[in-house]
Amino acid sequence: MTNLDPYSFAEKASTALADETGIANHDVALVLGSGWASAIDEIGDILAEVEMATLPGFPAPTVLGHRNLIRSLKVNEKNVLVLGGRAHLYEGHPVDTVVHGVRVAVASGCKTIILTNAAGGLNPEWPVGQPVLISDQLNLMGQSPMVGPAPPEGKAIRFVDLTEAYSARLRQLAQEVDPTLPQGVYAGLLGGAFETPAEIKMFAKMGADLVGMSTVLETIAARHLGVEVLGISLVTNQAAGMSEENIDHEDVLAAAADASPRMFSLLAGILERL
Repeated sequence: MTNLDPYSFAEKASTALADETGIANHDVALVLGSGWASAIDEIGDILAEVEMATLPGFPAPTVLGHRNLIRSLKVNEKNVLVLGGRAHLYEGHPVDTVVHGVRVAVASGCKTIILTNAAGGLNPEWPVGQPVLISDQLNLMGQSPMVGPAPPEGKAIRFVDLTEAYSARLRQLAQEVDPTLPQGVYAGLLGGAFETPAEIKMFAKMGADLVGMSTVLETIAARHLGVEVLGISLVTNQAAGMSEENIDHEDVLAAAADASPRMFSLLAGILERL
C-alpha cells in the first residue's frame, strides 16, 4: 500500500530498479506475454537481473508462462528492459497494478515499448504459431488506466488521443524484419475464462481479428505518457467455435514453445533496428 499517486509510485519503483541493476536509464521496454519468455533468452548481453516482486508495486506473476523476472539487456548501444511477465485484471489486481510495469519503464527512460501476448485468432488464414502485428485495439475490459484522480501536474491530461495507439513506424520496421507479418485488431477482454463461440461471432462483427486478456490497458497507459507502442500477438489457438478442439492454456504454451525460434528472430531483428 502507498499514499503516492500511481505515477510517483512508478518513479519510486524506477529508482529502486536503477539501484538494483546499476543502470540509470533504459531506452526500450519489452513486456513478454504467455509463452514468449524463452524467445528472449539469447538476445543481447545480460547486464542485470532482478526478481520482479522485489520492486515496489510489482506482484509476482501467477500465470503459467510468465516469469518473476526483470532483465536488463544491451542490444547494440541500447539498454533494453525486459519484463518477463505481467499482472492481469483477472488475477484480482487493480488497473494501476496492471499498467505499473509500463509506467515504471517510461519513468526509467524508455521511449519505445513492445507489448507481446498470446492470442486467439479469428482469421482462419492465420495458423497457430503466426505472429501478428496489432494495428488497433478494442478495449472490452470495462476499465481504463485513465479512470480515477486526474494525472498529477507535469503529466499529460487524462484524455489521451488513441488515433494511433500502435505506431505505424514501428509496424513498418517489424515488417522490414519479416515482410510476411499480417496486421489485425486485438480485442482485450477481462479474461479468467476463454470466450464462447457466440462471443467470438460478436467480436468478429465488431472488427476483431485477435482476442486476448491483456495489452490494451498497458497501451493506453503508454500512449498517455507519450511513448511509441508496438504490439505483437502470437496466435496460439483458433478462437472458440472455429475449431473442433477445446482451448487449454497448456496447449497455448505448447504452441508458443513451438513458435519460439520465429519469435526469437523477430524480436532480435526489431531490437537491433530500433
